[in-house]
Amino acid sequence: MKASLYCAILSICATQLLAQKPAAAPATQTHSSEIGFSYTLPTDWEVVDMSQSLAAEQQKAQQTAGSDAEKRGVACIQIALTAHHGSPGSMVVAVQLPLACVGAEMTDKDIPGFGTGAAQGIEQGFDVGDPVAGSYSLGSHNVWISRARGFPKGHPELAYTVETVCSLVKKGAVCWMALAADDAALATFEHGLVTLDGEKPVALVPADAFQKKPS
Repeated sequence: MKASLYCAILSICATQLLAQKPAAAPATQTHSSEIGFSYTLPTDWEVVDMSQSLAAEQQKAQQTAGSDAEKRGVACIQIALTAHHGSPGSMVVAVQLPLACVGAEMTDKDIPGFGTGAAQGIEQGFDVGDPVAGSYSLGSHNVWISRARGFPKGHPELAYTVETVCSLVKKGAVCWMALAADDAALATFEHGLVTLDGEKPVALVPADAFQKKPS
């Protein structure tokens, strides 16, 4: 499948979430995925169910897919986590693509293109400045990151940091995206502990993430 289809769904779900109020149900602190990763957020971030929005966007994307393989890839996309905090709201979303479902392999060389599509996709709902990209390692995993300043279309008074982090685990691909309304929300996103394929928990984004050029 084309990475842009995956990334469009990620960005559209993120844009829609900004207009929603947090759900009443309390958030859990650690969110685990069957494809081999977990991610933590403070318990005052409210988890939001975006399954209906995802299903609607999957149907739209499948109509424009150029092949059966792309249609299958779109159908395999899953939202692992969406969480909302504060007013104006900040948001974190994690989307995964299980390789067993899509029936195709990905390598570390695919990460930059995969992540670039996600970062560009947010432009459907945001006016985004020039992004800065970087790459780093978390244990044995290569990670791609992009950061830009963004403003919701029609609301130039609301400034967000748009940050996208993508990597591969043994059973699939995952992208985390933050729409951070302030420095505290961005720090929460970056400092969230992530576990990849059972390795030692580490912060999602290290302090030197942008000191290396993306490969």
